[in-house]
Amino acid sequence: MSRSLPASAGAGAMKRRSRKLSLERREKAWGYLFVSPWVLGFLAFTAGPLLFSLYASFTNYDITSQMDWVGVKNFHRMFKEDPLFWISLKNTLFYVVLMVPLTTLSSILIAMLLNVRIPGMRLFRTMFYLPSVLSGVGVYLLWMQLLNPESGLVNQILSLVGIDGPSWLTDPNWTKPAVIFMKMWSVGGGMLMYLASLQGVPEQLYEAAEIDGAGAFRRFITITLPMISPVIFFEIVTGLIGGFQIFQEGYVMSDNTGPGAPMNSLMFYNLYMYLKAFKVFDMGYAMAMAWFLFLIVIVITIVNMLVSKYWVHYEGGDQR
Repeated sequence: MSRSLPASAGAGAMKRRSRKLSLERREKAWGYLFVSPWVLGFLAFTAGPLLFSLYASFTNYDITSQMDWVGVKNFHRMFKEDPLFWISLKNTLFYVVLMVPLTTLSSILIAMLLNVRIPGMRLFRTMFYLPSVLSGVGVYLLWMQLLNPESGLVNQILSLVGIDGPSWLTDPNWTKPAVIFMKMWSVGGGMLMYLASLQGVPEQLYEAAEIDGAGAFRRFITITLPMISPVIFFEIVTGLIGGFQIFQEGYVMSDNTGPGAPMNSLMFYNLYMYLKAFKVFDMGYAMAMAWFLFLIVIVITIVNMLVSKYWVHYEGGDQR
């Protein structure tokens, strides 16, 4: 009897362990079952088309005829034989380089103005945020009316101070500034992010700085900017990515001569890629353009991530 007890206890322990392993396997199986719709959807609708586009970028794929391997011919055409490719890339870079800093600075400035306690402040915040929830073709049509050189409200306001407003959407020199100006109208989304971040800055830091004799500008540079730098970093990265995706403005706000007009001044990269893919069905070439744009965005994002450790500060220490 005394010898059978340890054997019985060991068998019980093995049984419990086996039951525990069985439970773990069942939980894993249920976990895999629940995530399988997402995995299947990702493979079918994201990874599959992504890999196909990478392969097709080295072919003469045009939907209607046989797809043949052409090597790097599409990229050679892109870099060496297609001046419109460089124009579209130049237009997009112009837009991104000006739009991102201007919208970032405007958002921070408005957020600071709205970060004071006065009666009616909630109404002002709502008014500044509302334009950011409007989007689509309706907004572009509205701005085409506002920027009309003869009857538009913008030029009428400029005329009140003695400025002869330009032909915003018909003068090639002013089309891209007009689009950037229109983009400034929707800085409310970024403003809301900065406002939330500003309200999280501890008041004790400002009080200590005032005791030490720091002025308003020095408090802004040494306290406010470092404390909201994670939000600035997020807005810059997402703004750059979104800037490279500009499309509708060039398609809708062009004049009657065609997308990207006048004189291809609104021929942005994505618009040109769309025209290549769905107007002339040069799919292989368009996919090569898409992958080149992907490389540009990923390189800029990586550079941003690397540089961020020198100016982005996280509360609680180094959490990069």
